[in-house]
Amino acid sequence: MTNPESADHGYDVVISGASLAGSAAAILLARRGVRVALLERRSDPEAYKVLCTHSLTANAYPVLDELGLVPALEQAGAVRNEARWHTRWGWIEAKAAPGGPELPYAYNVRRSTLDPLIRSRAAQTPGVDLLLGHQVTGLVREAGRTVGVRASTAQGEREIRARLVVGADGKDSAVAKFAEVPARSYENARFAYLAHFRNLPLSGGIAQTWFLEPDMAYAFPNDDGVTVVAVLPDKKRLPAFREDLEGSFLAFVRALPEAPPIDSAERITKIIGTVNYPLHTRKPTAPGIALVGDAALTADPLWGVGCGWALQSAQWLAEAIAPAATGHGDLDRALAAYARRHRRLRSHQYLAADFAKARPFNPMERLMYSAAARDAAVARHMHRFASRLIGPLRFLSPAAVARASAVNIRHRRAAVDPAQLSHTGS
Repeated sequence: MTNPESADHGYDVVISGASLAGSAAAILLARRGVRVALLERRSDPEAYKVLCTHSLTANAYPVLDELGLVPALEQAGAVRNEARWHTRWGWIEAKAAPGGPELPYAYNVRRSTLDPLIRSRAAQTPGVDLLLGHQVTGLVREAGRTVGVRASTAQGEREIRARLVVGADGKDSAVAKFAEVPARSYENARFAYLAHFRNLPLSGGIAQTWFLEPDMAYAFPNDDGVTVVAVLPDKKRLPAFREDLEGSFLAFVRALPEAPPIDSAERITKIIGTVNYPLHTRKPTAPGIALVGDAALTADPLWGVGCGWALQSAQWLAEAIAPAATGHGDLDRALAAYARRHRRLRSHQYLAADFAKARPFNPMERLMYSAAARDAAVARHMHRFASRLIGPLRFLSPAAVARASAVNIRHRRAAVDPAQLSHTGS
């Protein structure tokens, strides 16, 4: 770790934010020969994000594998995130095909475990200087281009220059604000509260999600026997929740179909949450700037995809810009390549923003979710989409829609009263 009073080392990249996206980007860039200053405003190396779904979707597994974190996560007790989803048509339970490969997975793991682990790995990576207690207070600009940051430290102000500044500093990104990166915001018509419980059994021992149209809830088992339970109701219910948060939270969970027995479990944290969590989309690049994780795109917490996208965007950035960051290529062209790859998340965000209106399922969602509750192959297809391994176009491909339609037609025919069929045929 570099002493903040030491001379500037002429970094290739400065990253603001040493959480998931920032630490992952630092590791992956440094392994490609990039000199990285990894800035973290907090001084505690064990600091972690509290308000989170604490889930890494399966699209993050290749990144975790490249980072070398899979064995450490398994050893820490991270839970492979199998899941089932409640709908009005019953439970969707994705199972591996007989004789086929296991379903893709990543992990449910508390940020109190995950954040210090990945930050420590970053600090131990040759080429990375982890600078704790460094709050970015402005950008250094020359000829319309960002060439570094100004940071406040315990020893005073410091200027750190680099070819590229990366904002990995969350949905309220200071880097994005200072760079005046344009953003689009979508209202979220739900609010969210969560708490952690110990000794809370779940059906099948796996994660549960409830689609209650328009309300939502989930229970995710995590490391050390801790389960995260979250409720995401329509904002119309907010006044009642504010009158009695604990009573409303517990009553909501108790009323869930196959509700987890929270009254016999031990609640080990306060009930925390947010009543206003809009979805943001920012252009992920500007001259001398790149944004990763929530700084570039803030997802709806009900889908639990933010951590996975943080790691994925860090990997995309490292792959796109590493040679140019060391002076061996056109950095603007490399940033454009990263931006093109990052655009694949826009269709996911569009669907999430539409569902964040707290509306019931639309006709296409009714078709796919009802079929997934009735057919194993459609359930596996939905699992791949929920894991963000396929995009909306593949999820709603003609073949997938045709199969879902056929499943539902067979279901309706089977549900017709046999006596009625006999009378009709006579």
